[in-house]
Amino acid sequence: GLRQLMQTIREARRYGGIIRFLIARLFYIDGLATLFAMGGVYAAGTFDMDATKVLWLGIMMSLSAGVGAAAFAMIDDRIGGKRTAILSLSCLIVLIITALLVTSAISFWVVAACLGLFVGPVQAASRSYLLRVVPADLRTQAFGLYALSGKATAFIGPIMVAGLTTLFSSQRVGMSIIAVLFVIGLSLLFTVPRDAPDSSSDRG
Repeated sequence: GLRQLMQTIREARRYGGIIRFLIARLFYIDGLATLFAMGGVYAAGTFDMDATKVLWLGIMMSLSAGVGAAAFAMIDDRIGGKRTAILSLSCLIVLIITALLVTSAISFWVVAACLGLFVGPVQAASRSYLLRVVPADLRTQAFGLYALSGKATAFIGPIMVAGLTTLFSSQRVGMSIIAVLFVIGLSLLFTVPRDAPDSSSDRG
């Protein structure tokens, strides 16, 4: 298994744009994983939500993520996965910063619902981008690396949140690392090649 992984990495090195994309995704997916892992803790600690409210918050964000993914599917077909991911990440950065600044629970609920709308699209656009840019004979290996890049460093974000929260005695400061991860991922995403939108979406 390790030999096959190393062979895949050696082959993928011929495609620098794909490697840059996987590195970019590593950062922003780690940001999403941290949001999922620590969002409930933040809601409970900062806005005094009980377990039931945190559960409903998670359900609401899951539903809005599904709505967002469905709504952005046509946008992805029209402008491509890279631009869709950039648009979604840009909105996520603005919204996560807003979520860290609001002081009322109602405002936080509204911002959280809006956050969910862009969580689904950035994940779906990442998959569609890779599918379009990877040669057919490398798709299996590329999606293996894609899955690895989403899990290998998933522990880093929560550790950084815990460290910053302890250091500054503030959950808001701790959760700000999510915005940093999004910004790094977005910056790297600008350097990857653009994918071609689906020709089936062109009309007239």
